Formats: sequence, C-alpha cells, structure tokens
Amino acid sequence: QVQLVESGGGLVQPGESLRLSCRASGIIFRLYGMDWYRQAPGKQRELVAKISSGGNTNYADFVKGRFAISRDNAKNTVYLQMNSLNSEDTAVYFCAEGAGRYWGQGTQVTVSS
Repeated sequence: QVQLVESGGGLVQPGESLRLSCRASGIIFRLYGMDWYRQAPGKQRELVAKISSGGNTNYADFVKGRFAISRDNAKNTVYLQMNSLNSEDTAVYFCAEGAGRYWGQGTQVTVSS
C-alpha cells in the first residue's frame, strides 16, 4: 500500500539539468526522511542525497554543489534538482524512505557524451 513513484528522468546533454520528483502515498510523508540513490550498470547502488523530516540535507561528495534535494510536504513529494550533469551521472535514480523500508521503481537518467 506504500508507494513511491519517481518521475522526471530522461536524456540530456552534458552540462544540462533535470529535476526528479518522487511522490509518496500510504505514509504520513512529513514524518519521514527521504533519500535519493542511484545505480549505474555494473555498479553498486550509491546514496546521492538525504533530507530529514525537518529539512536537513546531506549529499554525496560527488554531487555537492551540483544537486539539491528538497521536499514539499503538502504534495507528499521529494525532489532532486540536478545541475551540471555529466556522463558519470547516468544511472537509474531511486527514491527511498529514509529507513530503507520503501523504494520506488526508479527513473532513468541518461547524459550523453
């Protein structure tokens, strides 16, 4: 009954931007921290960014200064603004509840080179 649904992925050129969205249902969204992960082919899943229920954020070193995580509790949605994308950002991006109990299906981000 808990669902996390990502959207906003696509194909972009290096240097361009995307904003990913993840809408949650079946939970009291405002009470939960939310995370973004990504997984590239042949690689381990890696944490990209976290936002707490209170709005505190943390980022992986490889996206600091380029990505921003935010949330809109009225919309039950967490966002990932991705700027200055490069080919190394190509991956499936997943939204997850902060305790790891619930995951979205992922959205593909492809940055051409």
